[in-house]
Amino acid sequence: MRKGERKRSDVYEIIAKNIRAERKKQNLTQAKLAEKTGYSHEFIRRIEAPNTKKYFSIDTVSNIADALGIELKQLFDKHYKE
Repeated sequence: MRKGERKRSDVYEIIAKNIRAERKKQNLTQAKLAEKTGYSHEFIRRIEAPNTKKYFSIDTVSNIADALGIELKQLFDKHYKE
């Protein structure tokens, strides 16, 4: 894996962990978050799945942040806490 690919992968993992943490903090299931965003439950599950290749857009992250009622930048914070 090239250096640039690793950095991009790290960002996806940070976002995925933060989505999961915030969803759990709000006592939402993946299915409920999917319903709030209009995405499929499978899509939300794949975003949150650890150690898998992730491909989602900034629009997707923005829509999830809106559904969670948080600022977009929180999902990019590598120091975010549950």
